[in-house]
Amino acid sequence: MSDALPSAEPVIRIVAMPADTNPAGDIFGGWLLSLMDMAAGSAASRRAQGRCATVAVDAMDFLRPVLVGDEVSLYADVVHVGRTSLKVRVEAWRRNRYQAGRERVTEGTFTFVAIDEGRQPRVVPPAGPAAG
Repeated sequence: MSDALPSAEPVIRIVAMPADTNPAGDIFGGWLLSLMDMAAGSAASRRAQGRCATVAVDAMDFLRPVLVGDEVSLYADVVHVGRTSLKVRVEAWRRNRYQAGRERVTEGTFTFVAIDEGRQPRVVPPAGPAAG
């Protein structure tokens, strides 16, 4: 991955708050992981045109810390579509609320399975206007 900010709009943008910290006062990695899963799930559901379930998180890398007060932006991109599954790459970027610069803090790949009303795997439809 490059250190170039993604050109798309973020799927989620949020400010890290004191309630999001671990006992040492650092932003809790699980908080960031849950946001990344939500961003990935949004991209997967849009592309699959329906419900998806997270089945794996691959290659999660925490690169830099997120600090209380940072604005966190999450970018998600579907990188692979199989018959019933999708892989979504997510990057999290931080911006100190008093500065303009941004830096990538976390990245990971999430695997989803498209599911039907009975929570059984279903075929991902071909890409179309609703998939964008």
